[in-house]
Amino acid sequence: MNVKILDLTRQYEEIREKVESAVVEQMRSGMYIGGSAVTEFEKRFAGYIGTKHAIALNSGTDALVIALKALGIGEGDEVITTPFTFFATAETIAMAGATPVFVDVEEDTYNIDAGKIEEKITKRTKAILPVHIFGQPADMEKIRKIADRHSLYVIEDACQAVGSAIGDKKAGAWGDAACFSFFPTKNLGAFGDGGMITTDSDEIDVICRAYREHGSAQNGAIARSILQGVEERLEEDRPGDALYNPYKYFNYLIAYNSRLDAIQARILNIKLDYLDGFNARRTEIARIYNEALSDVPEIDIPAVRDGVLPVWHQYAFRCSDKDAMGEFLSSRGVGSAAFYPVPLHLQKAFDYLGYREGDLPIAEKITRQTVCLPVFPELTQDEQAYVISSVKDFYKR
Repeated sequence: MNVKILDLTRQYEEIREKVESAVVEQMRSGMYIGGSAVTEFEKRFAGYIGTKHAIALNSGTDALVIALKALGIGEGDEVITTPFTFFATAETIAMAGATPVFVDVEEDTYNIDAGKIEEKITKRTKAILPVHIFGQPADMEKIRKIADRHSLYVIEDACQAVGSAIGDKKAGAWGDAACFSFFPTKNLGAFGDGGMITTDSDEIDVICRAYREHGSAQNGAIARSILQGVEERLEEDRPGDALYNPYKYFNYLIAYNSRLDAIQARILNIKLDYLDGFNARRTEIARIYNEALSDVPEIDIPAVRDGVLPVWHQYAFRCSDKDAMGEFLSSRGVGSAAFYPVPLHLQKAFDYLGYREGDLPIAEKITRQTVCLPVFPELTQDEQAYVISSVKDFYKR
């Protein structure tokens, strides 16, 4: 039997008729950038997360850098984050001109250790950027209290965690801003790149909207006023439409081109209806893995904090034979993944920060041990049973 780590074609078949109809309709409309499709998705996504605003963007990476810039974070600032995550988390801090400061992680949840954050706060610290790794929220209640105590911003990297929650409050509703990715492999995946920022702040909303479109037009003028204290006045709206805004050639900030296209918005709007069901299926798959692998002494199954609803973007267990396990599973036709082979503080791109091996021992240990198994919603019972038997057979050799 061959079992892929992820098979996107199965989900496509489940929603094919709705998606193809919507895409064709959108193509016939002649509206490919912006318009009602994007506006509707933003409104529904904000309602789903429980925030006042949602700003659709080109990618999760753009969401992170624009959120940082919108909060005024730049040269001379420090942002505390985790070393156990995808490169974009810290990359965007550096792109904004700030310095990433890494805090070690919890061994059982793989999330940033909130108990170690305060010792890294300095007079240059501007924000805390926790990552809800593999779909489980970090300890946002504790992180929020620390941030409030020290007057720091909180930016959630929720790129892997759409639909997860702490109590009745979803990931993406805890920070001053939160960032999501709609990369095709995510729990809510587009048929291309896509991202989103959520926030309850009217000011952050308008600044993010300015940054996503060249700092132009009405949003650009308002954002400049907020960020730089320069009052700009535009005349009342001139005639125009979504394709042509006469103010688009008036620019007030050095910004980005980071718009979600209308076709992706239509696809994501359809998939949003299925998201809770897809996440429930991932949860059931994770439950079966936990139950089946808990009696294998060589394996540490992932832990879930009390009161937390994870969405299992990845099912990552730990073992001391990570590379050998991956090779064995491959020989059995089972797809697996090794997230992440290098912790961010030891990436060559961050040599200038001066970290050395041993500085963040838990993150370094986890990168040597995590193995991710197939956990996509369309995985069959027979396939999962084969994956489990293959993992156990590795230790029976």
